[in-house]
Amino acid sequence: MGVGSEGHEGEGGGLRKRRGCGCSCTKNDFLPEESFQSWGSYVNAVMETPARFINRLTTRSLDQTELYEVKARSQHEMKKTLNWWDLMWFGIGAVIGAGIFVLTGLEARDDAGPAVVLSYAVSGVSAMLSVFCYTEFAVEIPVAGGSFAYLRVELGDFMAFVAAGNILLEYVIGGAAVARSWTSYFATLCNHSPNDFRINVHHLSPDYSHLDPIAVVVISIICVLAVLSIKGSSRFNYFASIIHVAIIVFIIIAGLTKAEAKNYSSFVPFGPRGIFRASAVLFFAYVGFDAVSTMAEETKNPGRDIPIGLVGSMIITTTAYCLMAIALCLMQPYSQLDPDAPYTVAFEKVGMGWAKYIVAIGALEGMTTVLLVGAVGQARYLTHIARTHMMPPWLAQVNEHTGTPVNATIVMMIATAIIAFFTGLDILANLLSISTLFIFMLVAVALIVRRYYVSGVTTTTNRNRLIICIVLILGSAIATAAYWGASSKGWIAYVITGPIWLLATVVLWLFVPQARAPKIWGVPLVPWLPSASIMINIFLLGSIDKDSFIRFAVWTVVLLAYYFFIGLHASYDTAKIMDVERAARSSAKALSKVEQGEAAGSG
Repeated sequence: MGVGSEGHEGEGGGLRKRRGCGCSCTKNDFLPEESFQSWGSYVNAVMETPARFINRLTTRSLDQTELYEVKARSQHEMKKTLNWWDLMWFGIGAVIGAGIFVLTGLEARDDAGPAVVLSYAVSGVSAMLSVFCYTEFAVEIPVAGGSFAYLRVELGDFMAFVAAGNILLEYVIGGAAVARSWTSYFATLCNHSPNDFRINVHHLSPDYSHLDPIAVVVISIICVLAVLSIKGSSRFNYFASIIHVAIIVFIIIAGLTKAEAKNYSSFVPFGPRGIFRASAVLFFAYVGFDAVSTMAEETKNPGRDIPIGLVGSMIITTTAYCLMAIALCLMQPYSQLDPDAPYTVAFEKVGMGWAKYIVAIGALEGMTTVLLVGAVGQARYLTHIARTHMMPPWLAQVNEHTGTPVNATIVMMIATAIIAFFTGLDILANLLSISTLFIFMLVAVALIVRRYYVSGVTTTTNRNRLIICIVLILGSAIATAAYWGASSKGWIAYVITGPIWLLATVVLWLFVPQARAPKIWGVPLVPWLPSASIMINIFLLGSIDKDSFIRFAVWTVVLLAYYFFIGLHASYDTAKIMDVERAARSSAKALSKVEQGEAAGSG
């Protein structure tokens, strides 16, 4: 096996440096590892699956490994061109899109009524807690892998892979949902029904029978923009987002001028359960900010720029969502809201038909920036995952000229286009929320582990206390969510699960000393803030429908099958090579010091 994954050519199962523009498509671009060099090698690898799985399950990566060794596998550096202003506008562009313009009407009409503003507030609090957790990681581990890299460092390879699969699912589904919504608002702009621009195939299931060619065209254009330049994408997003924000301000002001207080007479028609059910779906409207964390590798000053960019964009977004929801439900009775284009129809109903064109343009602007930032973020996630060889290393290549991950961008956008072509928005929104809430919960757990556990520093007693506290926090949150989903009127379980969560967090706060202090920027109120993030994210999962969980389970089975047959063995071989290289570098340094000492002695 060759040694030389940092830029030297390897032999046989070694990891080769690929020359050229990154367009190669040989077997060694996809499966260069020792386990895949022959059928015999693969059979031997499969026979060792249990031992290899235990190794990957218990092995945690290091900050320095992610920052230098893993990043070096892309051969070319991403260009550091972004500042906090770019990141804040990327955050706004990434988040404000299909969720607010489409799902607000659907959830207000069917689940929450005018109290949909509270649903947005609950989702916003959950998203903000997750933003804080992401920010500490992004500042200290500024790489393109985002939450995948954070989880590799704190929870190990296996949990990172499970999260990685759901991250990719999140981006593909989110992009597909936004692209289909783009078609809906474009149809409104042209005075047509959305289905006038879709192809109806009657022999397919109703959820998959309305084929959307416009969504595919839009995704293709976005793919080209994302491939060409990160700074060019930033400029486009910046100008488009300014127009978008101006139109949002118009919607809020114009909508409030047509407000009817009587439309708020029945504020919570579906009760608290409806508010949380809507909140779980509307979390879709906050998806995207994690894409900004993947741009840390291209940020000039991560320690300053990422906290300002992420937190600032989330505050602006949550405020805008709540005000827009208030304006919509004051303009029109919640029961009459249109599920496809609620703001457009509402303005028509109050005699401002001309405003629907402004709304449609604003919606299209917002969805375009969401697609662009999503394309940028998902490609960087996939790039870092491929750097570890859990996915084919061909996807990790960064183009020398554009400084962008061309292969990863194109592959992810093809997947997004296929899903967008077939699948309805309601299915996409629910499945996306499960995936996203699951990932955000894992990041919060990882933050607690990062603060309270350092190998060689944390005592065995404190480690055991930490494990017990995390298990109790997770268990109480899962029990609360399960009871909420199963019981419509009961309350007795909350009297048990709530105090357990509180007690576990108090014990962690008072009796387990923190083993690591943040170097640059830290989440405040640890462990309370990440513990609350875990509880809220899991609780919202309890409000999502059963069919979405079945689809989520099917995806998880597919992920695990890929991992145990391919990803596990590829990443295991790669880790072995990195260990050999690390040992060789250490030996070389030690030999150099000895030689320097002998030279000094003879002198």
